[in-house]
Amino acid sequence: MFNNAHISNKRYCSFSVLMLLTLFANMLNAQQVQTDSNTPLHLIQPDYAVPYGEVDKEAIEEVLERVCNYLENTTPAALVHEGSGAVIENIAHADNKAQLKKGDFRIFSYEWGVLYAGMIAAAQATGKAEFENYTYQRLDFLSEVYSHYEKLLATNPELETPIQRVILPHALDDAGAMCAAMIKAQKNGLRTDLNPMIENYVDFIMNKQFRLEDGTLARNRPLDHTLWLDDMFMSVPALAQMGNMTGETKYFDEAIRQVLAFSKRMFNPQKGIYMHGWVEGANNFPQFHWGRANGWAFMTLVELLDVLPEDYPGRDKVMSYFLAHAEGLASYQSSKGLWHQLLDKNDSYLETSATAIYAYGFAKAINNGWLDYRLFGPMTLLAWSGVATQVNDAGQVEGTCVGTGMGFDPAFYYHRPVSVYAAHGYGPVMLAGAEMIKLLKNYPYNINETAVQFLEKN
Repeated sequence: MFNNAHISNKRYCSFSVLMLLTLFANMLNAQQVQTDSNTPLHLIQPDYAVPYGEVDKEAIEEVLERVCNYLENTTPAALVHEGSGAVIENIAHADNKAQLKKGDFRIFSYEWGVLYAGMIAAAQATGKAEFENYTYQRLDFLSEVYSHYEKLLATNPELETPIQRVILPHALDDAGAMCAAMIKAQKNGLRTDLNPMIENYVDFIMNKQFRLEDGTLARNRPLDHTLWLDDMFMSVPALAQMGNMTGETKYFDEAIRQVLAFSKRMFNPQKGIYMHGWVEGANNFPQFHWGRANGWAFMTLVELLDVLPEDYPGRDKVMSYFLAHAEGLASYQSSKGLWHQLLDKNDSYLETSATAIYAYGFAKAINNGWLDYRLFGPMTLLAWSGVATQVNDAGQVEGTCVGTGMGFDPAFYYHRPVSVYAAHGYGPVMLAGAEMIKLLKNYPYNINETAVQFLEKN
């Protein structure tokens, strides 16, 4: 009996192996006989590096909610006692020993100005109040703290406050993005009067920031008389929003003046992208086309064009730079949808914050009719797909370059660290997602012969 059973098992195993080998051989033969004459080879599904053609409104909203939930829990709006860390319930009792309660990010940095605007845009796109409430609660808090310490400073000008850079901006970084977000918040319905802070910020941009002799906003670091491409964004959108809010043309005029002054020095028409840094008096120097700085420039052009009247003098020149920049940026997108840290250097790493800014800018330009949805829609969809893969389960944005100064050697840019605590990624993700929701509502897409195609307008 034992021997027969043993023989039977051996036969069963041999049969099983034979069946597997036969199945494998048939699979190989099936692959081998797929020819152009009997198989629609163009319909074979490629192995894409990121999800391809799988974006919908619900999936975008889920990403935005994930980010919002993370930030709601990690960016408190409160003052605490310096020693005990106890929350100061009544801001009227706060003194020079009060501090902002620490979270993962600073709630009045330029990065958070971008985020506040992004949260408002997300609320507008989704109809969900949780997004705008995030912005409203923190701007309400800052307004109350600002009002309290402004009164104290009237009697004690040397007092150190927990929001020193709000009350006394030291650079455009302190002023522009927060100012633009505050104007957008009030326009969106926030009832808190933010005008004292807005006017303080605008006064700094218009009257206190260092300028070159021709009036171009500039810095004296790290070198004297230096232009940073970033400063287009740290000034122009706030001026554009101020012009839109007040109707005073001087703000539009100054915004256009700055765009043209930066662009004539820093835009490379052959490549269709901007260089990061420019130093007065230098005739020849290496150009480094840093991704996020180009993002700030791209967003600047979009934000200005969005509120500038159609027939306003100089708008055509701003639009010409935008269209050239859009074409240039499109040529550098990677197959994963993201752009490189140095746009024209494919061996530099893929970076999230710049990609998110481009996704926002391209989507908004399509929605506003500045770019052809049929041609720029697919690459914009791919850009969002790349961005979405960088938002982890906790709602943190991965692959974002940390704060970066101006450099004149490649190693500096190639080796900037990335971190989920680099605040620069969060606002652009919210802006991009919000604008993508509008894009998909305006322009449905489908897969036609395996490629994403935007065939018609709703």
